[in-house]
Amino acid sequence: MTETGSTWRVIRLHHVAFAHWEDGPPRVIGDLLGLECAHAEHAAGFIERMLPAGDSYLQLLEATGPGTVARFLDRRGPALHHVAMEVSDIDEAVADLRRRGVRMVDETPRPGGMGTRIAFVHPESCQGLLLELVEPSAAGTSGAQVPATWRS
Repeated sequence: MTETGSTWRVIRLHHVAFAHWEDGPPRVIGDLLGLECAHAEHAAGFIERMLPAGDSYLQLLEATGPGTVARFLDRRGPALHHVAMEVSDIDEAVADLRRRGVRMVDETPRPGGMGTRIAFVHPESCQGLLLELVEPSAAGTSGAQVPATWRS
């Protein structure tokens, strides 16, 4: 329980995300670290690839068109994009943070990759770090399909 009486908690580091332009970094990083892509999906303006690394993931965000990832890359180039923490109850986490005056990018949780629910904490409230809160689906990542064009 937190100081404010909330019952949500951080369970683990869910993933660290790296933004890039072309599809070279997933292959190079995967080969360098011996990691294989376990899940890939297209979203508005980017492709998300998840590479399991122990109990967490390395998430690679490839910009494919206009959107948040492309805007980030235009400002900063390829770089760390955000850090994501798995939480026990995302609805409670977001409500608690909002009650405490934390600025949120997402005022309510929304669908994320791999069937998750997510919400971002604004970097202004996290000393410049874009922080994502993640609540996995009950089904987890089993059955995820990786496009044949990017299987290791």
